[in-house]
Amino acid sequence: MSIDQEQVVNELFTIRDFVRWSLSQFHRHQVFYGHGTDNAWDEAVQLVLGAVDLPWDTDPTVLDARLTYGERKRVVDFLRQRVEERKPLPYIIGEAWYLDMPFYVSEQVLIPRSPIAELVRNRFEPWLRPGPVERILDLCTGSGCIGIVCAHAFEEAEVDLVDISVEALEVAARNVSRHELEDRVHLIQSDLFSALQGRKYDLIVSNPPYVDQADYAAMPAEYRHEPELALASGEDGLDVTRNILRQACDYLADDGLLVVEVGNSEVHLMNLYPQIPFIWVELEHGNGVFTLTAEELRRHRDEI
Repeated sequence: MSIDQEQVVNELFTIRDFVRWSLSQFHRHQVFYGHGTDNAWDEAVQLVLGAVDLPWDTDPTVLDARLTYGERKRVVDFLRQRVEERKPLPYIIGEAWYLDMPFYVSEQVLIPRSPIAELVRNRFEPWLRPGPVERILDLCTGSGCIGIVCAHAFEEAEVDLVDISVEALEVAARNVSRHELEDRVHLIQSDLFSALQGRKYDLIVSNPPYVDQADYAAMPAEYRHEPELALASGEDGLDVTRNILRQACDYLADDGLLVVEVGNSEVHLMNLYPQIPFIWVELEHGNGVFTLTAEELRRHRDEI
């Protein structure tokens, strides 16, 4: 069912009108929430405010403000993309928030949502050894969000953002510039560790592709707008993670820490390597984040 855009533009006038109408359209089209919001109201408010270039936390009194004709057309177009194309809202408005920080996003990168944010907020305690953190690697960086929030959490650290995708690194570069971190955060195009010879890190953090074939096939339509390269990773979802485990100890300092998100592929990983002492972090939101020390990786290297 397509939207009669001209009729809507001529019948609705205030921000509140368009928020209410968006709610109805979301329910009618049964959209999926999972890229920044988890309910129709928040999604509708962010869509309408984003279309008229107002921040998500704008004073609620603005809801009764009337929109210009051009603004009304833009809201309707945003809504059409959301319900007819099933495009996730952050791609439509070009922005997502992660750990209370804004990030530019496009369809060249995943929309930031990794639960690794919970670890960053606590500076990876108690898993990361005490003392200064001088070098951090964000592997499979995408938008750069994890590495950038790490740079804020560890103000003394140099951070490398690494991705195989040149297009993803262009997005990450915009975010590095946006947060004025060019002096400490560096972009490197690399297939995992291939371009990092000789580098050592106190902390390696990665949200690699980890969705298995069955889960990828069953994903809601909204996820088809995200790059498959950043989501799918073989039949069991672990093709990339296996390579990270095999190589990471060569790039960690002797007392370094590896942190990786594998989501629902956690079960596959535990079954694949029952002898490896993964520490699975208890998370408030999300699942499937493990830590391993450099020493543990070295000890079990021949078993991976």
